[in-house]
Amino acid sequence: MAPPQSRPLEGALWMVLSCLCFASMSGIIRHLSTVADPSIPPFEIVFFRNWVSLVLILPWVFRHGGMPVRTTRPKLHLLRGVIGLAAMTGWFYTISIMPLAPAVALNFTVPLLAMIVAILLLGERPGLHRWGATIAGFVGVIVILQPGAIEIGLGPILALSSALGFALSMNFIKMLSRTDSPSTIVFYQVLIMTPLSLGPALAVWQTPGWSEFAWLVALGALATAAHLSMARSLSVAEASAVASLDFVRLPFVAVIGYVVFAEVPEAMTWIGGAIIIASSVYISHREAIKGRATVLAARKNDPLNPSG
Repeated sequence: MAPPQSRPLEGALWMVLSCLCFASMSGIIRHLSTVADPSIPPFEIVFFRNWVSLVLILPWVFRHGGMPVRTTRPKLHLLRGVIGLAAMTGWFYTISIMPLAPAVALNFTVPLLAMIVAILLLGERPGLHRWGATIAGFVGVIVILQPGAIEIGLGPILALSSALGFALSMNFIKMLSRTDSPSTIVFYQVLIMTPLSLGPALAVWQTPGWSEFAWLVALGALATAAHLSMARSLSVAEASAVASLDFVRLPFVAVIGYVVFAEVPEAMTWIGGAIIIASSVYISHREAIKGRATVLAARKNDPLNPSG
């Protein structure tokens, strides 16, 4: 049962807005790296995305008296920042060399890979249902890649590699959330990734014109808005009610790819993407059920709980 304060419609709208922001980011990255003159290298785009987010978040940090800066796990934040930067760089490079729709469809493997990482990193023991959903998800990957029918190039390899990096990052977030607030985790992400991304950006630097700079600022602003919208969605509705809406990114990206870049997704992209999305939604649903069961068990065993 949803908690009394749950507002699923509002949560759904915030999640759809988040998906639109993420899809728009993909379009901007593709434009800057392939169409803009001068084109901006993905390494440089990564730096600007993090720098703009840091500039936007710093006033908020100061307004809250520096509370987000306080942490007892700086080493884990650093590790998460390094892996997150590698994943982000791989993802931005993927978008620069691969059609948007199949790239995003392959990115939906993050929850599947996160489950496998959780087994190795956190010792979790998923049941047969989640294993079955994971196997089905990777069948969807095979459908998209069509091994033997088409050559598997650098784009799909980078897409799956960056998904693995994001899966690792998700598990580090799970570990950090035991002691640190979401705002602290986000703050340290941009604080660490901004200077780390500067070196690679300088190595391939192309000074952006005013138009490109405006797009880069918009990219960072959209990234911030996307994460804030997602956080807002999860704060007003149960994760099981809104997480499945992440699939909306795929049609949004497909429309942007078609209208802006004349990219027509193949049928196998839609079929494979649907399989991956369905398996990811199922895993998210099982996680939500497991989480609610844990909370209910804790309340039942709490001697101060009058209903226990």
